[in-house]
Amino acid sequence: MKRHTISRLAAISAFVAACAPFAAAADEQSAGERELAEILEGRVAGEPVKCLRSSESDRMQVIDDTAFVFRDGATIYVNRPRGAEILDDSDLPVFRQFGSQLCRLDQVELRDRISGMPGPVIVLDTFTPYTKAAGADAGEGG
Repeated sequence: MKRHTISRLAAISAFVAACAPFAAAADEQSAGERELAEILEGRVAGEPVKCLRSSESDRMQVIDDTAFVFRDGATIYVNRPRGAEILDDSDLPVFRQFGSQLCRLDQVELRDRISGMPGPVIVLDTFTPYTKAAGADAGEGG
């Protein structure tokens, strides 16, 4: 009986050790979600749009494992691309546009910022605009 208990404890310990990397990955993803929530605090989502004009896509930020954030004046556009779980703010995103606007289904190649080596390619989704909620401080910068 004692031998079975030790075997079960060993199996449980091995299982917990094997799951540790997945738990760490979940914490990293939730860190990206928390960062995005801070950026969007006090804002409300509008109707998603398929494309951004070049002026709307000039100021861009990468949120690890989560999204691209584009700032245009008081509006913030969020794009959660397919494959967002590999986004890393240390990578250099190279946007492959098929027209004059940045659009849903355009591709983004993630390059190593130091070596310039090409990396994985992800595909953009729709852009969700966020604006200040009514009654929010209009004097704050976007």
